[in-house]
Amino acid sequence: MNLIIVEDEPRLRNSLAYNIPWEDHGIEVVGLAANGVEALQLAERKMPDLMLIDVQMPEMDGLTLIARLKEKQVGKRFMKMIILSGHDNFDFAQQAMEHGVSRYLLKPAGEEVILKAVLEARDGLREDLEQWRGKAELERKWRDHMPSLQNDFILNWVSGKYDEREILNRSSELYMGLEKDTQLAAAVLDLDPVPEHDARFGPNDRELLRFTIRCLAGELLSQSSCWVCTDPDSDVLLVFRAEPEQNPQEFMLHINASVVKLLSHAKEILKLTASAGICGRAGRMEELPQLYSEACRALQERVVYGPDIAIPYREEERGNRPEISVQQHLEKMLEIALETAHEAKAAEAVEGLWQELFARTGTSQQFQEGVMYMNSLFIRIMVKQGWSIREVIGEDWAFMQNIQLLNTKSQTRSWLARTVGRITDYMKGQRKSSSHQIVQKIASIIEQEIDQDITLHTVADRLYVNSSYLSRLFKQEMGMAFSAYVLEQKMERAKRVLQDGQKVYDAARQTGYRDVSYFTKVFRKYWGVNPGEFKP
Repeated sequence: MNLIIVEDEPRLRNSLAYNIPWEDHGIEVVGLAANGVEALQLAERKMPDLMLIDVQMPEMDGLTLIARLKEKQVGKRFMKMIILSGHDNFDFAQQAMEHGVSRYLLKPAGEEVILKAVLEARDGLREDLEQWRGKAELERKWRDHMPSLQNDFILNWVSGKYDEREILNRSSELYMGLEKDTQLAAAVLDLDPVPEHDARFGPNDRELLRFTIRCLAGELLSQSSCWVCTDPDSDVLLVFRAEPEQNPQEFMLHINASVVKLLSHAKEILKLTASAGICGRAGRMEELPQLYSEACRALQERVVYGPDIAIPYREEERGNRPEISVQQHLEKMLEIALETAHEAKAAEAVEGLWQELFARTGTSQQFQEGVMYMNSLFIRIMVKQGWSIREVIGEDWAFMQNIQLLNTKSQTRSWLARTVGRITDYMKGQRKSSSHQIVQKIASIIEQEIDQDITLHTVADRLYVNSSYLSRLFKQEMGMAFSAYVLEQKMERAKRVLQDGQKVYDAARQTGYRDVSYFTKVFRKYWGVNPGEFKP
């Protein structure tokens, strides 16, 4: 679960964040705030599960912050708050409890006491989620007719069956509140494969599990202007609607945070993991089919990054290319498989196309038409990627130029298999290059801002993606965790500053530590000596 710490005193804030072993208990600190104003903005973006809040703070105190969070329905009922106060004031405690605060702790509270209170709040949140699961509301939603009509409408919409006028008319009939200039985005969720040794669930349970996730999404995202339905592949489809005048980048950050939290809660309830694909940008209502296609492609990338992750569509992988509408199921399956370098899935799609185009051909003309069809499909996919066809295809370039060189079915089948292999291999190389560029950008940010407080979540926000995706990408590329890399860079910089004859204070300031004693503690733990022992 995710935790935000709100404390105006820097030393205590750092101590709470770094001295308590949160990760050992499955809790991730996703943000630190020095006052209520910062905390409110951070909570709206990160949507935490837990918040540890000081009462007395500048700009906005803790009780006002709690009231504003409740007013804005941040976290709704799926968030727990713990107060940390230096005042033994009955009125403060009473107001806090009226706002639903889990615990009211008095300073100076020990780290063990604080950890225990947060863990109790976490357990309480788990109980809330478990109670929600058992409610009869699931049955009511199953039978509710309006969501079924909206589901059918959205499926036809993402399939490209409606023009703008039809979308507006039909959405009005279904009370969906769409306007002509509404900005939308799409995400697709799917259960990860159940481990073979897990005997809790059978093949017939998958639909019930998906239904549970869909209902959880409806509950969790009810305040996010989000429609929840099931797509043709039985995945959970989320269509988000931006608020009027909402910044598109902030809109996408909100979607990333919402999807990550949904996956986390699904894991808590089902004891199984799920993954999600998120489109790369907000778009107009007539662009929703394209946004849905982006989300589907992003979800396919879990074969690269592993399960239990929300993956945003990476536009830089494909460049500035025209979008081509995919009409048939097998074409779409082949395109997504090739763009995600999923060779087995691509071979399955080619086999399906082979059965349609070649298995029952009765004349040479029908055979040549099938070859022309496959040739144009491969060319279209490569052109869409912005690639040089000759560079990708290599020695089979002659067949692209003259399909009459393919004289037999066995020869043609071998050509199809080679082409699939070459496109997927080329895509793997392109993806590796793209990932390298993103990690280089992260490393550049760290180097340029080493004198500041750098966290995975602030960098992820800068790049407009969710932190879990960025963490996994960084570790795959660099071979070490983001936090370990930042610490390494800071300690190397601090050592150079000290060896240049500068003071300990200068080394702390130039590496983003405002508290010299805390810097000394970190330096000693990393290098095994005090910073003052380093000599020019």
